[in-house]
Amino acid sequence: MFTGIIESLGIVKNIVKEGDNIHISIESDFTSELKIDQSVAHNGVCLTTVAINGNEYTVTAIKETLEKSNFKHLKIGDKINLERAMILGARLDGHIVQGHVDQTATCTGVIEEDGSWVFSFEYDNSLNNITIEKGSVTVNGTSLTVVNSKNNTFSVAIIPYTYDFTNFHTFKIGTVVNLEFDVIGKYVAKLLEK
Repeated sequence: MFTGIIESLGIVKNIVKEGDNIHISIESDFTSELKIDQSVAHNGVCLTTVAINGNEYTVTAIKETLEKSNFKHLKIGDKINLERAMILGARLDGHIVQGHVDQTATCTGVIEEDGSWVFSFEYDNSLNNITIEKGSVTVNGTSLTVVNSKNNTFSVAIIPYTYDFTNFHTFKIGTVVNLEFDVIGKYVAKLLEK
């Protein structure tokens, strides 16, 4: 379980394809604190640490992950949002994040305001995922509050700290991002289907 509060930015150092999987090596300032088999969220995707070498560690993304996330677009040198798993008993500063990406979205707008930014995103609503005004959503692993919620679009307001210390500063129109919708909302929607 995660909080959606990004801990660090990592740099993709290597990508190796093996069958339907890819092995991603990431340089991180907390690599020395990791252990093999530890979970880390990468742009909101929970992956297991499988190797550690100096200041880099490696994780494996399987076909399911590649189909549902923006990992199929990763390139060496990309910045990636990182968060280690939540410690039981710690503050939950964001919201409950599972690290299970539901789908991707495309950035459709970036508006710089006086000291902040508004990013807009569009997603395929045929998967029955929804946002609600002032509800929570995770974009590339970052816990955010939804503004301007519509049928298949929403916006988020980004403060300078989030802009600088996550990969939001790399987003432009057309950037594909990972979305994890609010887990409570997903359960309510599922129950209403029945």
